[in-house]
Amino acid sequence: MKYGIVIVSHSPKIAEGIKDLISQAAPHLSITYAGGTDEGEIGSSLEKIQSAFDENTGDEILAFYDLGSSKMNLEMYLEMTDKIVHKYDVAIVEGAYTAATLAEIDSPLETIENSLKPLKIK
Repeated sequence: MKYGIVIVSHSPKIAEGIKDLISQAAPHLSITYAGGTDEGEIGSSLEKIQSAFDENTGDEILAFYDLGSSKMNLEMYLEMTDKIVHKYDVAIVEGAYTAATLAEIDSPLETIENSLKPLKIK
């Protein structure tokens, strides 16, 4: 598959729940997530983010995050990787779902990004 999705959330349950939700609409996409701290608490983990990207088999990754340190750690990871990653500052659930459904039918990146514009929140 051309695109994969990575979800980064402060909550392990939210990250897993978003993956479960969008997997129903996009069963052929590689969807991975990083939720919470290394101890399973609310927060963010650079190591979990790296693992989510390492496990994702998409040629290009569409990345979604929820709050401050998730964005900060995601951006830190982006400086260390040579993967092609597109990071979106949109409502995490709606954005990930929109991108996944469009990526599932091989929509071009421009179509995906145009559909995400109304969901921009940051």
